[in-house]
Amino acid sequence: MTALPQLRPAAAASLAKWHAMAAKQNFSELRSIVQPDVTFRSPVAYNAYKGADALVLAISTVATVLQDFTYYRQAATADGLSAVLEFGAKVGGKEVKGIDFIRFGEDGKIVEFEVMIRPLSGLQALAQEMGQRLGGKLPDHKEIR
Repeated sequence: MTALPQLRPAAAASLAKWHAMAAKQNFSELRSIVQPDVTFRSPVAYNAYKGADALVLAISTVATVLQDFTYYRQAATADGLSAVLEFGAKVGGKEVKGIDFIRFGEDGKIVEFEVMIRPLSGLQALAQEMGQRLGGKLPDHKEIR
């Protein structure tokens, strides 16, 4: 039987910090584990957002929207630089299931963060709540696809 892939030590340390922040729903230290030019892909926007400001704002806001948020499965890629985290939560009375794809640089800092959510009804409820709370606060995101 082949051993499951493990994250590299620096990436594992950042992911441990991420899990601690998620458990407390406090992302005030998020900048310490992300690259300044991190790419964030939202489940409700076609184009990606660039920069730590966008990621911190989005994650801090979604933490106030999702209830009963729980990670329940995790996997790493063979290169040890990416993690896939499966989660469940509720938004607006609807249950959602999602995946966070997190890619780390050699230094262990997050360089890319992508979120996928299902079902459509839950995603729509999330999009509506996030839109009401963020409005036009996220920076322009035209430069990345």
